[in-house]
Amino acid sequence: MRPPRSWLALGVPVLLLAAPAAAQTAEPAEIRVVGHPDPAGLLPDQQAPKSQSAISADFIVKQAPTLNAFQLVTLLPGANVASSDPYGLSTSSSLTLRGLGQDEIGVLMEGAPQNDIGYYYAYPSQFADPGNLRRISIAQGSVDIDSPTLGGAGGLLSLALDDPRARAGGFVDLSLGSYAARRGFVRIDSGTIGGTGLKAFLSYSNTRPDNWRGAGFDTRQHVDAKLLNEWGAGNRASLALSFNDANSSSYPSPTLADWQTLGRGFNYARRYTPGATDYWRLYRAPFHNLYASAPVHLVLGERLTFDSTSYAQFGYGNSPYGTQLTTTGNFLGTEELAQPIALPGAVDGVATVLGNYTGDQFRGGSVAKLTLQAGSHRITAGLWFDYGTDRVTQSYTSIDADGRPTDRWGYRAKAIRTADGRLLAYENQRTVTVTKSFFLADSIAVAPRLTVDVGFKGVDVLRNGRNYLPGPQDRVRIDSFAALPRAAIHYRLDDRQQLFANFTTNFRTPNEFTLYDSYAGGALVAQGSNALKNEYSVSEELGYRFIGEAVSASVTGFHYKFRNRQLATVVDQGGAQVNATLNAGGQTSYGVDAEIDYRPVAAVSLYLSGEYLHARLDDDLPVGGDLLPTRGRHAVSSPTVQFGAGGTYDDGRFFGSIASKYLGRQYASFMNDESIKGYATLDLSIGVHLADWLDGKRTDLRVNAINVTDPHVLAGVQAVTPNAQDTIGRNGTVIAGQAPAYYIGSGAAVMATLSRAF
Repeated sequence: MRPPRSWLALGVPVLLLAAPAAAQTAEPAEIRVVGHPDPAGLLPDQQAPKSQSAISADFIVKQAPTLNAFQLVTLLPGANVASSDPYGLSTSSSLTLRGLGQDEIGVLMEGAPQNDIGYYYAYPSQFADPGNLRRISIAQGSVDIDSPTLGGAGGLLSLALDDPRARAGGFVDLSLGSYAARRGFVRIDSGTIGGTGLKAFLSYSNTRPDNWRGAGFDTRQHVDAKLLNEWGAGNRASLALSFNDANSSSYPSPTLADWQTLGRGFNYARRYTPGATDYWRLYRAPFHNLYASAPVHLVLGERLTFDSTSYAQFGYGNSPYGTQLTTTGNFLGTEELAQPIALPGAVDGVATVLGNYTGDQFRGGSVAKLTLQAGSHRITAGLWFDYGTDRVTQSYTSIDADGRPTDRWGYRAKAIRTADGRLLAYENQRTVTVTKSFFLADSIAVAPRLTVDVGFKGVDVLRNGRNYLPGPQDRVRIDSFAALPRAAIHYRLDDRQQLFANFTTNFRTPNEFTLYDSYAGGALVAQGSNALKNEYSVSEELGYRFIGEAVSASVTGFHYKFRNRQLATVVDQGGAQVNATLNAGGQTSYGVDAEIDYRPVAAVSLYLSGEYLHARLDDDLPVGGDLLPTRGRHAVSSPTVQFGAGGTYDDGRFFGSIASKYLGRQYASFMNDESIKGYATLDLSIGVHLADWLDGKRTDLRVNAINVTDPHVLAGVQAVTPNAQDTIGRNGTVIAGQAPAYYIGSGAAVMATLSRAF
């Protein structure tokens, strides 16, 4: 099986600009720490009335410079990361929090949404380079009321980026690694420009490794720029621009039978064989994008502030696959084509072609709020508006005699046409999504140590679409509104101890794929619907937090109740593997998250995290005219236990880190008749600060060993199914099994990096 073909899989960016983390430059880190200095960067202090974990630049800069945001948070409680690529460049990866997938997790970068508006996914290979991140935080249970995200029952992943530096300078980062990997990064800071108060930076990175398994290679070029101005008592405005260009390999995802037979040998073909569809060059996903963001914070008076973040993005990409076409016997939607089509390279009326799954997307929006301090009340009121267009086309492109696509981008102008000049397409649609939201919250200081938060958010999501294929469906439309109340309590027992509790609601509309008809051989094989029910969830948390000089810790109990739980999977859509949604009915989950950071001496920090998760399906699953007996079964991709352990050392001359994660058994079907066993990973790093031996300017040399134990395992579930084996339904019919597909865990890699500030 191939990775999912959603617009995000095509490289849809929602990427905000970043500057290299302060810890990498010649200047001291501009990180404000309350409570204790944290040499590890694994448990920064938290004050929010909810479960929240984070890592800061002190930990990030010790890791391999190619790791993406998902890989970097793997140690945190509840984070289940399945990565099929040690360098984090492939789109074949996933993140779940407390058993909830990445389509349930809101992602923000500098306050701007990263999730795809149509499918809700966010792909970390498109985010800023790790060295550009000042902090990554995870709120495991809920999103903030002013977050411009849909869904978020699984929590919120937030990326905070460093600002342009006040002094002119630069930074260079050069890396070499396993699988012929090479990476270069350079950044120039203008410093404060004259008396204007403006600061700016421009950065560029270039990464290219060979695939760690099978044939192929990845390329990624990234340009970031940011302009910032700060004035008065806390006023701030910035403009960020980002351009990303990448050509990423997708690793094939095996069934359990494939894995048992071929193991890591389950790959695309290294050489092209005429007539075959598995040549590796047919599975490389090119994409490019441009993103702009303009966050503003204004102090309007002693008690009133205004915040807004306006954003826009443009993106285009292709997530292709190999397939075959015939010159005759073709259909366009339900219309049979009377005239044969011209297929370059056809033999006996059959040709191997590149199947394209392209997306052309625009998205723009703004979230704004006013905050008023009125006595013991801090009142926040705001609006969010988002407009997005998603043009999805599944067309076909010819290949040459060596198997190379004549156009890897899948542009419609260069695609194969019918005899009368129309685009030959398996899927051809355009969706407009308009999101409007208002929110109102009050944080009440009931007593010096006690704060009570109450809030309400109303969200309306309108989807209008057009199906351009001949057939019974032309236009589609769905309009959904949800009322989302919430409340929280935060109590400080003393200066070091906190208690908190919260109640949160979330909702999510079905993704845009569910609206459209699907055709095969001129017949309607799947009927789109605007009557699918929205997912709605209620969650509660109760937690304790301790912040000390040598020890910090947090423990949180949580409970979720879902209606119409929407579960992401992958379906075969004319050869493309497309993100789709299953309605799993009700689900109940509860468990405990915990983490502790111990700092025995100034140079050392030790970190432990863990989670116990009890997640069960509440309903039988309708399949055809019968019910699959799934009530009481384990939820998929929800390990009952997981543990993380890490640590760092930095005495000013030598430094290093260690990170290990264990994940328990994960079920791949609703019937729990197929699963993958638990496994553990281990990453190591060691380095030396060379500044004192050279000219005093920041110079570091480090070596990172990724996944050093190299376990040969399946790392996660890529495509869940109702049942893997034939099963007798509640009404006595035999429900045929469908094989789930999995991510193959990445192999070991070593990377050496030399960093230099100037």
